[in-house]
Amino acid sequence: MSEAFGPEQQRIGNQQREEAITALNDHFAMARLDIGEYQERVNRASGAQSYAELAELFRDLPQPHPPFLAPPSVPFAVPPAPPGYAPQPTQPYYPPPTGPQPQYAVPPPPPGMPPPGMLPPGYGSPGAPYGYDPITGVPLSDKSKVAAGVLQLFLGNLGIGRFYTGHTGIAVAQLLTCGGCGIWALIDGIIILVNGGTDAQGRKLRD
Repeated sequence: MSEAFGPEQQRIGNQQREEAITALNDHFAMARLDIGEYQERVNRASGAQSYAELAELFRDLPQPHPPFLAPPSVPFAVPPAPPGYAPQPTQPYYPPPTGPQPQYAVPPPPPGMPPPGMLPPGYGSPGAPYGYDPITGVPLSDKSKVAAGVLQLFLGNLGIGRFYTGHTGIAVAQLLTCGGCGIWALIDGIIILVNGGTDAQGRKLRD
């Protein structure tokens, strides 16, 4: 550790000279001293005998300075409070509650209303009484694909399945062709049962 800051004429040792040369090296690296000034000050630091001689080398240089040249630190003084000032009382801290919290009773549903969690799909949405398709988000049809497929299989030569889904044009064509001699109606019914389909409004047939 370097010695405490003392009188200017207090003699120094090798440790103080080395610390001064180290600080000069930093200033030279930051281009604050040219090569001539650096060599001249290093020579003076090597031959210095007192604090005053080393302090003179850093009089025109900013930090860093050797540690032993730093003035003694002054403790920070808290300014006195102005007259009439009274500290405000702090609010007490209440930790958040821990443990099980009280459970509040849920009122029963009105008469005729199913309990929570048992509402039918799409309840409360007049435009989608049977819910929405989870993939496309389009409302589901009120028509069933099973009903449409079975009607096409057994009454497809009359276009009944397509009348049921609202596709009147296809239904009339099947009626006039007897369901494409039964082949069209059979294939159409199988496709509806396997892949589903849409009604005349483009809504997906519900399962």
